[in-house]
Amino acid sequence: MVAEPRRQFADADDLCRYVAGLSGGRVLLSFSCGKDAVGAYLQLRRHFGEIRLLYLYLVPGLSFVDEALAYYERQFGTRIARLPHPSLYRMLNEGLYQTPDRYEVIRNLGLPNFDYDDCYRVYREDHGLADSVFAASGVRAADSPDRRVAIKRHGPVNHARKSFFPVYDWSKGRLLDEIRASGLKLSPEYRLFGRSFDGIDYRFVRPIKDHYPRDYERIKAFFPLVDAELHRYERRAD
Repeated sequence: MVAEPRRQFADADDLCRYVAGLSGGRVLLSFSCGKDAVGAYLQLRRHFGEIRLLYLYLVPGLSFVDEALAYYERQFGTRIARLPHPSLYRMLNEGLYQTPDRYEVIRNLGLPNFDYDDCYRVYREDHGLADSVFAASGVRAADSPDRRVAIKRHGPVNHARKSFFPVYDWSKGRLLDEIRASGLKLSPEYRLFGRSFDGIDYRFVRPIKDHYPRDYERIKAFFPLVDAELHRYERRAD
């Protein structure tokens, strides 16, 4: 198989026009409810006729996540599909915050480990989306030095993985300006954490326990010893 030649893009619009031509105007967006994902959606709708949305959950059924997803579904006029995040199965398989007896059950279940590409593949198969349709995510070079180096080295599109970064060259200022101009709100997660929910470490579980106690109990149903995360940090502070 001949590798796709490396192509240089003038900017994110040039990239999106190029990928839209390859994908037949259809795209799958990994939608985290975070500001980068919202910005990616705003960019994609300029260049693609059909946008499919996929949310990968760390813990299913959290009310503040469901609230955000329902809001964006109303605003976008489309369903946001849900699948488990690779980190959920990884954390379970590693025994994170599990009691010994539960961990033994998890080990005997032989839960699979998988990655983002597997999630996109499953979505494509379940929803009749062609393999040629690219998956987008709101990765920006300005997010961190590591991302800047990676995008500079590998580019904003990966033909083998059928993935790309539609806002790769956006600054934080442009991102926020685009969201303000659209009239869209950021999810409740920004009030709680200052960012989108993406872990069960102290940054997230303390605000959840304080403001969404039922959601905290939902997290404990999957990770029964998560209280240890609170005790570890708060005992250190004392």
